[in-house]
Amino acid sequence: MRSVFMSELSWVEYQARIERDRAPVLLPVGATEQHGPHLPLGTDALLATAVAADAARRVGALVAPAIAYGYKSQPKCGGGQHFCGTTSVDAATLVGGVRDAVREFARHGVARLVVVNGHYENQWFVTEGIDLGLRDLGAGAAIEVVRLEYWDFLTEATLAKVFPDGFPGFALEHAAVIETSLMLHYHPSLVRVDLIPDDGPAEFPPYDVYPSRRHWVPLSGVLSSARGADAAKGRLIAEEVAQRLAAAIEARFP
Repeated sequence: MRSVFMSELSWVEYQARIERDRAPVLLPVGATEQHGPHLPLGTDALLATAVAADAARRVGALVAPAIAYGYKSQPKCGGGQHFCGTTSVDAATLVGGVRDAVREFARHGVARLVVVNGHYENQWFVTEGIDLGLRDLGAGAAIEVVRLEYWDFLTEATLAKVFPDGFPGFALEHAAVIETSLMLHYHPSLVRVDLIPDDGPAEFPPYDVYPSRRHWVPLSGVLSSARGADAAKGRLIAEEVAQRLAAAIEARFP
């Protein structure tokens, strides 16, 4: 079976997939960021890549190597910059990386690019990078770009099954049930179930303060408890996201 990963293809194979098959390219964008004591620093990029690969297999797409450094971690959704291992970039750096990627994929002949974001704080800077990349290419560019956050493809019915006691919201789901369940499904060897803390849900005021207040964030870096996460929930989440993401790609790019 042909690999869906661009990095595993020769340039000749890749060119054939782009020119002959008109394969869409999915570009995961993640972060290198603390995810509590039980998940690896690369969780955001790992999950964005895994979800993209599941969808790519359904639609004959390719998955590009992930952009693995994201915008600065914020206390209310990522724990903050004070955690060792969190390695973030300035907005201009992320914007520039996405901008360059859009131009490069257009140069390859890619007509359909899907940016799969896996880090909450990235959203508007990824959007800016896409906008500037398309501006560089000009009005006659043949490439069309879709940007998405994979968690938006979860339905309320599935969230109710995953959170029988109520869903705390995506911002507080940092290193919590959704990400831990997905990692147990995709990368179980990287999860330390024995180290899952029972923190949260964290409570924040309706404003931000700079410099950030470290004491707002649990010492573990987990904003809502990951207790109750399991591989079965991860499989349920992964299957729904991949199916609905693939359907969206097919609808956008018939």
